[in-house]
Order: sequence, then C-alpha cells, then structure tokens
Amino acid sequence: MADFQVVVGDDDGTAYSFEVDGQDANRFIGRAIGETVDGDAVGLPGYELEITGGSDQSGRPMHGDINGAETAAILSEGGVGFNPTVDGERKRVTVRGAEVSEDTRQINASIVSRGEQSIDDLLGGEDDE
Repeated sequence: MADFQVVVGDDDGTAYSFEVDGQDANRFIGRAIGETVDGDAVGLPGYELEITGGSDQSGRPMHGDINGAETAAILSEGGVGFNPTVDGERKRVTVRGAEVSEDTRQINASIVSRGEQSIDDLLGGEDDE
C-alpha cells in the first residue's frame, strides 16, 4: 500500500503538508505531472489540486519530460535535479519519470480551484508548514 506526503502550495507562498495513505493515496497513483486531483484526497473538500512534481524514496526528483514512473539517467543542462554553476555545464543525473507510482514518497501540488471554505478553516486555524 502506498503512502505519500503531499505538499500543497498556495498562491501566497504558504505550503501545507499532508500525510496520505490507503484509499486516498490510490487517487494519486497513475497520475502524471500536470494532471489534477480532487482535494478530498488530502482533506480539502471542494478544492482541485494540480500535481507539479515530487520525489521518490531516494530523493530523485520527478521530471516532466520522462514518460512513465521509472528512473532514467539524463544529460542535463539545468532544471529539475541539477543547477549548473558555469555557463555550458552539463551533468548526468538520475531522475524519476513524471508518473506517480508506489515508489513516490513526496508529491508537490498547487491549488487550481478553491472550495467554499478557506484552508485555515478546514485545518482548524493551523497551517502545517
């Protein structure tokens, strides 16, 4: 059974962290970066979330250009998984595909549409940053 930590980013820069397992975690499996998920999966009824990235149990980031959920070694000029320090620098990095699988441990998401209640009201006035 899969379990994830879902980090939901708000427009104002606030991040909320949720532990998701069981049936709610199954809503994320098979989804790819850029797809939307119902906010009920993390306890935000009426909200819609877009998957923006994530990482696996080894800390490898999800890369939107890699299909599937497998790992791949790519020659990167910058972006996800590598920040060059010199102009023209390239490096081979191992990244995870864009699809959420049971190997995924953290999922990053952003809010696409809001529900009736604010997040603070749904969480009881606390933010889990």
